[in-house]
Amino acid sequence: MNAALDRHDASIGDGAKGVVDKHAAPTKQQIKRWRQYLANERAEAATYREMAKKREGHEREILEQIADAESRHELYWREKLGPEVGMPQKPDWGTRFHAFMARNVSPVFALALMQSAESRSPYMDDEDASDEIAADEAMHAEVVRALATQGRERLSGSFRAAVFGANDGLVSNVALVLGVMGSGVSSSYILLTGISGLLAGALSMAAGEYVSVKSQTELLDASRPDPMATSHVPKLDVNQNELALVYRARGMDAHQAEQRAKDVFAATQYGAGQLGDNDNGLHGNSLVRDGLTDGDYDSHEAVGNALSAGVASFCFFAAGAFIPLIPFILGLAPTPGAVVALILVSIALFATGGLTGLLSGKPPFPRALRQLGIGLGAAGITYVLGMLFGGVVG
Repeated sequence: MNAALDRHDASIGDGAKGVVDKHAAPTKQQIKRWRQYLANERAEAATYREMAKKREGHEREILEQIADAESRHELYWREKLGPEVGMPQKPDWGTRFHAFMARNVSPVFALALMQSAESRSPYMDDEDASDEIAADEAMHAEVVRALATQGRERLSGSFRAAVFGANDGLVSNVALVLGVMGSGVSSSYILLTGISGLLAGALSMAAGEYVSVKSQTELLDASRPDPMATSHVPKLDVNQNELALVYRARGMDAHQAEQRAKDVFAATQYGAGQLGDNDNGLHGNSLVRDGLTDGDYDSHEAVGNALSAGVASFCFFAAGAFIPLIPFILGLAPTPGAVVALILVSIALFATGGLTGLLSGKPPFPRALRQLGIGLGAAGITYVLGMLFGGVVG
């Protein structure tokens, strides 16, 4: 293994793209670019080590090994620069931002940022970078993607509820406020309408989330085997082997189902202690105890508590819907109040869109602009409709 790593390290300096005439002096542009690469690699190695400190077990080990690889890349650029290495310089703004996030935010977002950075490595298009370094960066992106996926799966449910709830509150209430304002009513009427929209929307979101989670939980419960069915296993006719049909219905082929049923019957008849381990990786005592409920069915992840999901949806929606009401609570007139509301909502939409982009491992800025455009577009359409409605009624 060490010999293979040594050969890999040695090959970094001799990759096809990185072969240059050692006697040819690098240009000023090359020196500038290589120095930047050197600074970035040094900072990325430190970032991965910082992230590793916040993880445990195999995740920490993997991040430390990526940091070691970044240090090897740093050495590659140092050797290419030779006497032109100069004084250490700062990494670029993107790398510094990633380092800041790794130190100060959730590891999930930090990993998502690093995934995005590794996927956009400049080495793919730079002939001065060796093929091995470019390949390393591509593999780093996949490693970080896998680590980030584990965190996304743990975070996705609560994060989705938070972002969607807040975003719905922002968009629906700013649209309602501007639509009512477009009809020419006073600030007090706009505020009353906005508060009504906040309460109605938050209650609707809470009720919908509660019913959704509760219904999903009931559906999953209906799909799980009945624990009482196990008590009937010893009474079955061994020759008819109805138990095998249960296992076949759960996805086993005929041979696996027959074998599993035989194991359960044997455990029931002769006792768990005489069987030891079996081919299915279960112990005899679990066969006797669990029979039909030992995990052969396709298990589902818990979907959470319905009441807590409803309360969370209420709070997130209300928080988002409250933002466009702030200027009218402070007593501003309709027009300046609408301008301030739009500014506040734009900031919030930009932030939620950027967070979604970060978590997905994609560049956050385009996602933030998309969120902003959708929200302001809905508000603009509602304002125009309010003006038309006000004109017709008036």
